[in-house]
Amino acid sequence: MVVVCELFEQEVVMAEITRMADEAKRMGQQAQEGAERAGREFQKAAEGGFEAASRSFSEANKGFQALAAEMMNYSKSAFDDAMRTWEQLIGVRSIEHAMQIQSDYAKRAYENHMAELKKLGEMTMGMMRDASKPVEDATRRSR
Repeated sequence: MVVVCELFEQEVVMAEITRMADEAKRMGQQAQEGAERAGREFQKAAEGGFEAASRSFSEANKGFQALAAEMMNYSKSAFDDAMRTWEQLIGVRSIEHAMQIQSDYAKRAYENHMAELKKLGEMTMGMMRDASKPVEDATRRSR
């Protein structure tokens, strides 16, 4: 009877060990599947992030090119205005007339400069908005 009880206990223990091993195997498979799924999601997010960063840099590059073109146009027009003023000053016969030309030029240069700064500021804000949009879109899609 003792031998039968010991065999029965061994069978129960073996059955419990087998059950625990099967449970551990199942949990391991679930963990592996979860890790694989997380890896795929991470890879997909990384690819989306790379594409978004690439589009963002492209938009920023376009914005910088537009800013450079605008600054070049402004510089050219400011130089032309200064040259016209210089030509006027060369032909002046009185100090009052020279002071009037110089005063008009200073006022015009200040107003043009302030208008250009405002325009460049608006262009910069637009460039930043356009450059950040692809990243924001990718972030929204990944959530």
